[in-house]
Amino acid sequence: MAVRVRLAGPLRPYAGGASQVVLLAPAATVGDALRILGESHPGVRDRVLDEQGELRRHVNVFVGPENVRFLNGLGTPLPAEAELHLLPSVSGGAIGS
Repeated sequence: MAVRVRLAGPLRPYAGGASQVVLLAPAATVGDALRILGESHPGVRDRVLDEQGELRRHVNVFVGPENVRFLNGLGTPLPAEAELHLLPSVSGGAIGS
């Protein structure tokens, strides 16, 4: 059961520029997948999880089309051949530009 983790642009430099990472170790939950991801790409993990190991407020994690915040958070089970999307929030800009 390979889990594919798709990384938004701001996270790619912390994964050697990769737009996606395939986890070969088994991951039953989102938390497992992020722990495994962190073993090879700690910079990504550090930008997704806070110091207490919880999702940062400004980062959204999706399993397929579902935001894990509305499921079971890091305890959300992963189906076979799961695809995670890690999306930090984007803000800023100017009015009228």
